[in-house]
Amino acid sequence: MDDLYREVIIEHYKNPSYRGKLDPHDISFADNNPLCGDHIQIDLRVGTDGLVTDARFDGHGCAISQASADLLMESIIGKPLEEVKKLNKDSILEMLGIDLGPVRLKCALLSLKVLKAGVYGLGEASDSLVE
Repeated sequence: MDDLYREVIIEHYKNPSYRGKLDPHDISFADNNPLCGDHIQIDLRVGTDGLVTDARFDGHGCAISQASADLLMESIIGKPLEEVKKLNKDSILEMLGIDLGPVRLKCALLSLKVLKAGVYGLGEASDSLVE
């Protein structure tokens, strides 16, 4: 089963569906993982009803960080911001479908950290946002 999930990760890394920038956007935030150099920027468009109408990410990094960002963008389109705020570490791990060690976990959670910092309108992203 892990092989299937690894294939999904590689596919999202090599052929991301949600890579790019949104202009105009309603929410934009970027951050990096200083340990490995991964960088993610997330742009969102949000309707007047509070639903995410479009989402894109841009950046660079390892397959795990980039694939998790693509999977995350796919999962939030059409959802209300209040539901997006409830996403957590387990949400990302379920999307990826594989066990990760502590170092790779930081890579996987970078996009969620950036997303939540943007949604909450924070000036700085914090690891506590992903728990």
